[in-house]
Amino acid sequence: MLNVIVTGATGMVGKGVLLECLDHPEIEQVLSISRRNTGIDHPKLKELIHKDFSEFDSVADQLKGYDTCYACMGVSAAGMNEDQYTKMTYGFTMALAKQLLQLNANMTFCYVSGEGTDSSEKGRTMWARVKGKTENDLLKLGFKAAFMFRPGGIIPLRGIEPSSKLYRVMIKNLMWLLKLVKALAPKSVVDTTQIGLAMVNAARKGYSKNVLRPHDIQLLAKD
Repeated sequence: MLNVIVTGATGMVGKGVLLECLDHPEIEQVLSISRRNTGIDHPKLKELIHKDFSEFDSVADQLKGYDTCYACMGVSAAGMNEDQYTKMTYGFTMALAKQLLQLNANMTFCYVSGEGTDSSEKGRTMWARVKGKTENDLLKLGFKAAFMFRPGGIIPLRGIEPSSKLYRVMIKNLMWLLKLVKALAPKSVVDTTQIGLAMVNAARKGYSKNVLRPHDIQLLAKD
């Protein structure tokens, strides 16, 4: 049985992961770390409302005894300069990861980045460089296992909606396009349930790759 942490559970991907964790028979307890309540009432679920993601030392006593972390928190790079985006993407993620590694030496850490992430850290696209550095440094930290999830197009299921108003509008108006892409190139699009199940299975049985692209997520989602 696994005790897991989920961040970003008020967002589209994080909520999908949270729902699959709550439903899964091999997960005993779920701790959601977020700035606001998820609005979900479930006997497995504990919620930690934490406002400052630059540090987790102040809540360290609540982070002990967990097997896995699903780091799904994220922000859009739109309108941000590189320093701002780096702080909220790289800085927040590494602060959490380092704190958890100190407290839970045998932890598996799963991080959601995105298709197009730049592992070289040298490309022209700012968000891709920052995500690439985040992935690279997470893989170097020394977790028992670490997996970087790079979903491409994502179809929300189970009534999930993106937290961002812009993304909600995009999903509403462009869902037909996502479904068309999935029909034409089925290995390139995943849904929120597949991401959640793949993350659960990464902790349960591992995977042959540390960086998972959409088709890897599809494969790992199958039990």
